[in-house]
Amino acid sequence: MEAELRGYLKRDLDAIYRLDQLCFSNEFRFGRESMRAFAEADDAVTLIAETEGGEIAGFVIVQVERRGDIARGYVVTLDVAEKCRRRGLAQTLLHEAENRAAAAGALWMELHVFTGNEGAIRFYERSGYARTELKRRFYGGAGLDAFVYRKELEVS
Repeated sequence: MEAELRGYLKRDLDAIYRLDQLCFSNEFRFGRESMRAFAEADDAVTLIAETEGGEIAGFVIVQVERRGDIARGYVVTLDVAEKCRRRGLAQTLLHEAENRAAAAGALWMELHVFTGNEGAIRFYERSGYARTELKRRFYGGAGLDAFVYRKELEVS
């Protein structure tokens, strides 16, 4: 299934919210209003992968956070519909988000991964991310731990 990347539109909110509900269990899901806030923030890089038929196959939300003259990208979420997995779509979304974050001045990308999510851990490590620390009870409601991953970006 081929998908084209495009920028987020406000009309995408319901579809990305539904996809997030399908992709993650309760302890890792975003509420609808949290999803809107992240996707529509001024500093967000929100990319949609859309099929020819107009179906959302996946999406990524990255916040470009600035502290003084330094900026970093933070991967809020990366979701791919189950039927579209294992075709390179997550890699395409992540790579384009990294490029856009770098173009916005981010020097590195960071993200959190549940310590038990072996598939995501392998994916991010294959994508050039390195584990930097363990955050105990990061997923507060469930008390689950997360690894922090980081990747330096090439700023053009």
